[in-house]
Amino acid sequence: MTDTPTPPRMIAISSGKGGVGKSTVTANIAVAMTEAGVRVGIVDADIYGPSIPGILGLPSEKPAMTPGGHVVPAQAHGIKVISMGMLTDHDQPAILRGPMVTKYLQMFVRQVEWGALDVLLLDLPPGTGDVQLTIAQAFPLAGAVVVSTPQDVSLKIARRGLRMMEQVKVPILGVIENMSGFTCPSCGHVTHIFHQGGGEAIARELGVAFLGKVPLDPAVVDCGDDGAPVLRVAPDSPAAQAYRAIAAALGAGGGAAAGIATPFAWTVGDDTGKPAPVAVSDGPRDRLAALDHGPAGLALSWADGHAQTLPPRDLRIACSCAKCRDELSGKRLLDPATVPLDIRLTRIWSVGNYALGMAFSDGHDTGIYTFDALRAMQGTEMEDV
Repeated sequence: MTDTPTPPRMIAISSGKGGVGKSTVTANIAVAMTEAGVRVGIVDADIYGPSIPGILGLPSEKPAMTPGGHVVPAQAHGIKVISMGMLTDHDQPAILRGPMVTKYLQMFVRQVEWGALDVLLLDLPPGTGDVQLTIAQAFPLAGAVVVSTPQDVSLKIARRGLRMMEQVKVPILGVIENMSGFTCPSCGHVTHIFHQGGGEAIARELGVAFLGKVPLDPAVVDCGDDGAPVLRVAPDSPAAQAYRAIAAALGAGGGAAAGIATPFAWTVGDDTGKPAPVAVSDGPRDRLAALDHGPAGLALSWADGHAQTLPPRDLRIACSCAKCRDELSGKRLLDPATVPLDIRLTRIWSVGNYALGMAFSDGHDTGIYTFDALRAMQGTEMEDV
């Protein structure tokens, strides 16, 4: 019998807008982590515009498959990598609708032979759309890092990215300010092309860590184009030193906030997949410490000691999916009189770090119940809006 490897810490590297050098930052942080002895993998989650293979100098070869049907990741500079850029020709666009993008993301994480990893970095596409939400819902992220330039417009959009991660309960590990000033190689004078101090200011304003500044350096661009990270070509450069400091800060961080382990899928009837309770003291209020089910309904215990029991019928009536509530007005579409008095919960599953999905004995299974919404319920049927 072989031991199941410990799941890696999954860290999302995000940005509010494109062009801030997020993929370059991801690749060089990964190289810096491997230098420190950390086992690292990268998921290039930018399905439409993959750039990690080029930055790391990976050959344009289709990945191999294991006998068990798993994808063998490519390796470069001690880093394991999976990317859409390895599955298509370099000039072939990925013309995919949302469901297919979700399928590829699931495959990149769950159907790749990663082996033993300490950290899995997810290089997200820019923005706050379907890919970001899919990853936040499907995977137990240890946290997210937001990359921005000091430019005002970039910082404003970075703020939206931070707020999006907060709303889906992904811990914000910090802000990185990329392209932070240009040092003249001849005279040493620093020119702040995109202003200065914006990344640090936004981190302070939002109460998150400021992980550091990466200076604007032509060597970083040249190295990325050549497929050789700057830490390998210019290991003593200011940019390389900045990447090492950021990697050390991320490597020293803990895992996800205390709470029951995710992902889980619990079949209520026979308790298959039921998450084990955790002992939590003085934890964040929005983390579940235990789930149980009894004659009175679903029992939830929270990390701050709060406990509540919610009857299945109340939960069914409170569903806010598009079938039960109008998405624009919030008006209830579900008639409470049609919900049986003896309705039961049949399955419960985790949705990222911020919600539960529930299936009921009437066949309904499309509702997502955020932790905030569950805590606000009092165990009685909600009044119509």
